[in-house]
Amino acid sequence: MHMIKRLAACVRQYKKPALLSPLLVAGEAAMEVLIPTLMASMLDKGIDAGDMGYIAKMGVLLVICALISLFFGVMAGRCSAVAGAGFAKNLRHDMFHRVQKFSFANIDKFSTASLITRLTTDVNNVQGTFQMIIRMAVRSPLLLIFSMVMALRISPKLSLAFLCVMPVLFGGLMLTMTKAHPFFEKMFKSFDKLNRTVQENLRSIRVVKNFVREKHEEEKFRDASSDVYRFSTGAEKVLAFNEPLMKGSMYVVMLLLSWFGARMIIASGNNPANGMTTGQLLAIISYAQQVLGGLMFLSMLIVFITISRAAAERIVEVLDEEIDMVDKENPVTEVRDGSIVFENVSFSYSRDMERLCLTDINLEIKSGQTVGILGGTGSSKSSLVQLIPRLYDVTAGSLKVGGVDVRDYETRALRDQVAMVLQKNVLFEGSIKENLRWGNYEATDEEMIEACKISHAHDFIMQFPDKYDTHIEQGGANVSGGQKQRLCIARALLKKPKILILDDSTSAVDTQTDAEIRNAFRTMIPNTTKLIIAQRVQSVQDADLILLLDEGRIVARGTHDELMQNSDIYREIALSQRKGVTDNV
Repeated sequence: MHMIKRLAACVRQYKKPALLSPLLVAGEAAMEVLIPTLMASMLDKGIDAGDMGYIAKMGVLLVICALISLFFGVMAGRCSAVAGAGFAKNLRHDMFHRVQKFSFANIDKFSTASLITRLTTDVNNVQGTFQMIIRMAVRSPLLLIFSMVMALRISPKLSLAFLCVMPVLFGGLMLTMTKAHPFFEKMFKSFDKLNRTVQENLRSIRVVKNFVREKHEEEKFRDASSDVYRFSTGAEKVLAFNEPLMKGSMYVVMLLLSWFGARMIIASGNNPANGMTTGQLLAIISYAQQVLGGLMFLSMLIVFITISRAAAERIVEVLDEEIDMVDKENPVTEVRDGSIVFENVSFSYSRDMERLCLTDINLEIKSGQTVGILGGTGSSKSSLVQLIPRLYDVTAGSLKVGGVDVRDYETRALRDQVAMVLQKNVLFEGSIKENLRWGNYEATDEEMIEACKISHAHDFIMQFPDKYDTHIEQGGANVSGGQKQRLCIARALLKKPKILILDDSTSAVDTQTDAEIRNAFRTMIPNTTKLIIAQRVQSVQDADLILLLDEGRIVARGTHDELMQNSDIYREIALSQRKGVTDNV
């Protein structure tokens, strides 16, 4: 019931066509039920009696009923199409809007491929079922009920033939629905796996080709595709019993009606007063077809509901996902400065204090300072800085920016003042200007040029024929890794943040350019707090404070000179890197 209410809330402004469609369908069903009675009357009172005037009169009525039925059907189809498309649009909007509010912890629960499947394939399945519900879920029962009433009105005894097959039909439908649903659940999960495989392959196609792993990727795709095939065919095998069951029941009913109806006509001498006429038999056969047709449509609807039930459950999972990072009432909307204070901070992605990736972090960074962060792979360097813009919430302790706990800020206000350049640099399809303006939509050309000069991107941009209007392909495929990093740094600088975080964001540039960028930071943005995660000691040796992390703990801190004297680990790293540079020279 909750799932139905959650989905129904997405109809919103399309309630009118959604309600009109079943009303129009009711009119269509009424006309269809009336037509067999008119035909029976025309046959018994017109054709048998040779009354051409009556035949003409009933013929006109039949045409009028058919036209009215056609009008109702066309309008119902139009309304259901508008309501269905609008419902799907709102559903996608609500899901996408919900995902945009997700914290990183929420996103970690769903894979990218799964969210794409839910926003596309799952929504399409639910949309198709919704359109059938507002038409077939009304038309079929009404047609069934109206036709049964008319058939009972003509001959209660003969109508008992319907009752012979009803238990078989309903039992078969319930069994089909119960058996098919688990297959569809597995099928949609295998769709996620298939989409994930394709997405990963296309994103990493250069690596695949470089390592000549096409066959391996083909096998992965074949396995994922085979799972989809296996579960979908398993479901279809169950559903395959539905149509033979329906048609078999229809033929049985037709045979019974024809046999007993013919005997009743012969016994009554085709006299309605004595029992049954030819017209009445034809009418009751038409009603039998309508009853069984209504049941067949209901069975189709049940099949669609079975298919879309699994899709609907996956959609509602996204809509009902509890966002674990929300703003407090009356949040702080202004960040005073770029000071950062960690007080006994511990952090776990799973919120489990037994599985911490950061443990008991105490750290004070003054506004405008440059802080270098070093550590081996898995030492939680990125986890540390991701807490500052509140991409994740601390599990224990307190993290303050500008003297205020980050949980007390309006999230947008905090992140506007904390610019972060991640390890994986992302550029969007569009011009260089459009990509830079992600940092500040209102940025002037002069501000963009200044930011690019600080990040040392201006010179290579000016070498392009179209300069700042140069088109960037999807994922930044037409620029080098170092160029991409410098563009991302410039984009972050356009925010004019109080805190700038570089998460290993100069690894693809040469050491000289790296040094020039750091020098530009010192001279051109001296009041911005800068946190630089790096693998090279040379990239952070001029920092006001250097942190050395190991297994989620700060094992050493100080300036370069202090650490060279007091930290064996730092000294070993610095000397080994210096030796490596000397050897290469």
